[in-house]
Amino acid sequence: MYHLSVKRILSLYIIREISSLFLLGIVIFTLVLLMGRLIKLTDLVVSHGVPLVDVSRMILYLIPSFLVFTIPMAFLLAVLLAFGRLSADNEIVVMKASGLSLVQILPPVIICALVAVMLALGASAYGVPWGNSSFKELSLQVLKQNITSTIREKTFWDDIPGVVMYTDHYDEQSHALKGVVIYDGRNPDSPMTIFATDGALTSDVGSQALLLSLHNGSIHIAGAGGLYRLVHFGEYSMTVGEKGGTSAISRNELDMWLSELQHKIKDPGTSAQNRLKMLTELHSRFTFPFASLVFAILGVPLGIQNRRSGKSGGFTVSIAIILAYYVLMSVAKTLAEKGALPPVVALWIPNMIFFAMGWFFLRMASQEKNIPIYNMKNVFAYFRRAS
Repeated sequence: MYHLSVKRILSLYIIREISSLFLLGIVIFTLVLLMGRLIKLTDLVVSHGVPLVDVSRMILYLIPSFLVFTIPMAFLLAVLLAFGRLSADNEIVVMKASGLSLVQILPPVIICALVAVMLALGASAYGVPWGNSSFKELSLQVLKQNITSTIREKTFWDDIPGVVMYTDHYDEQSHALKGVVIYDGRNPDSPMTIFATDGALTSDVGSQALLLSLHNGSIHIAGAGGLYRLVHFGEYSMTVGEKGGTSAISRNELDMWLSELQHKIKDPGTSAQNRLKMLTELHSRFTFPFASLVFAILGVPLGIQNRRSGKSGGFTVSIAIILAYYVLMSVAKTLAEKGALPPVVALWIPNMIFFAMGWFFLRMASQEKNIPIYNMKNVFAYFRRAS
């Protein structure tokens, strides 16, 4: 009974130690990833007069796609720092002296890892499609409300994906265009280049589409197999976006819910290339979140042997592991999308490799052996002396 009580207190102690560092890590890593987007979003407020409320909503919509990555990153860092401190303060030695092995210390870490997995799964399965779709919709709304401030004369305008427009003259009052050149590459099989002497830009009421009314021009269409068509027109109306749809920008596999991905994968009309991309995205929605469970096994032995380097060493090791993991995952995604390996195999390989590595390191730490990763600095020092 006493032994169970001690284990319970110890488990709560480890959970509390990891949780505080985990939450702090999520905040820090998410802010770091947001910095790149914040510069562009701040420009919307300063240069284009976009309301701060809309920019705040954009940031909110971006956060789920970041959390899929930052949750495993933050969890690995939390485990390394927590067990590094416990080891530095000789608390691990006390635990072992009490008859506890490293495997018996693992359950509270696994509990924290499962919580991290559930959070990341929620962000991946529900947050990412909601955030991406909402971000695109809001971006187009902001674009429509600030047309006069986004279009510039004698400047290439590419705020809408797949469409690039150039105009010699633009009247901000009447939205009239003169000397218009438009490249429409939304359909990669038949991209179009449109020339027009003049035109006007309006909004389609009741939808999120932008309408371009062009006059006296020509359309150059490139087709498959070197085919080419030329069409002259006196008046031509072009819709940028989808009329009556919930989104004016086409949705790709990153914006789809799990049920949509499964439906598209089973649809016979889906091309083989798109099916591979969707299968890859479907499996990546699960592989990335489960990295937290893998990092739980890997982080404990590395954290215990990080007693000398302290927090700086734990941070360095976590960044190195994260970079290695995501590079390997990027290679796996490329192989899956190209069909070199089945997505279900390719995308789970990084998790299996790092899990095997973590279990190997755990056994070495249990036997009081030094983990090779911490001896690499001696190798680097040797080469520096030799050079």
